[in-house]
Amino acid sequence: MSPSAPRRRLRRVEETSAGGLVLDSTEATRARAALIGRIDRRGRLLWSLPKGHVEPGETAEDAAVREVAEETGITGRVVGTLGTIDFWFVAEGRRIHKTVHHYLLLATDGELSADDIEVEEVAWVPLSELDERLAYADERRLVAKVPELLADTA
Repeated sequence: MSPSAPRRRLRRVEETSAGGLVLDSTEATRARAALIGRIDRRGRLLWSLPKGHVEPGETAEDAAVREVAEETGITGRVVGTLGTIDFWFVAEGRRIHKTVHHYLLLATDGELSADDIEVEEVAWVPLSELDERLAYADERRLVAKVPELLADTA
C-alpha cells in the first residue's frame, strides 16, 4: 500500500465473554484449579482459564458456569468475582473489543474432561502453581487475589 493510499476502515465489534477459575476446595493450601490448554497458532500449548461467549438472555455468571462445565467437565457454583479483562484484536476484517468477566467457582459435580473441541488438554493445577502455569499476565493478575477471596468465604 502506498503512503498516500487510504486505509480501509475496519468495522468495530463488541464481544462479551465470561468464565472463571473453578476450585476443588476452599482451603487455599490444598485447592486445585481446573485449567484448559489450547494450541496457539505457533503450535504451543497455552494454559488459561475456561471462558466463552455470553449467549443472548444469559447473565455473565450463568455463562461462566456453563463455559466452565463445557470446557472442563466440572460443574461449579459462583462464590465470588475475580474481575474483568478487556482487550482489542483484529479478526476477519473486524476490529474486536472483547470484554471477559471472570468469576471464582467452587466445584460441585463432574469429572475433568477435555471433550470440548476447542480444548486440547485439561488439568487440575495446585493454586500455588497457577502463576507459573497460566500463559496470560491478565489472568495471573486476577487469580493472585484468590487466597484473599477464599479467606473471605471461610
